[in-house]
Amino acid sequence: MPEERPIIASVFYNRLRENMPLQADPTVQYALGSPENWWPSLDTVSDLAAVDSPYNTYRNAGLPPGPICNPGLAAIEAALSPAQTDYLYFVTRGDGSGAHVFARTYEEHVRNIREQHGG
Repeated sequence: MPEERPIIASVFYNRLRENMPLQADPTVQYALGSPENWWPSLDTVSDLAAVDSPYNTYRNAGLPPGPICNPGLAAIEAALSPAQTDYLYFVTRGDGSGAHVFARTYEEHVRNIREQHGG
């Protein structure tokens, strides 16, 4: 969702500022992906954390060692001018819209996951 880019950027800035792992699923998918299976199914945080790669932001602190994609101008602008939020978490909505639900605390994040995905 284009309008969410600055908010998502703020989550990553906030996590870095708090010395939290980024825990960004796409970094793990990048490490695992192949032309035949670009987005392998990883169902749990344990699955994500188990992947041994310098790109795995569940296992490794800070930013990955290199880019995982070629961002468009809108993504670069969002990274340069993130929204001012205190969000630390986000999860996709369960309605298939591609939109996200944001949270300030882990407890709120877990509630959002349950509400959106029945987890």
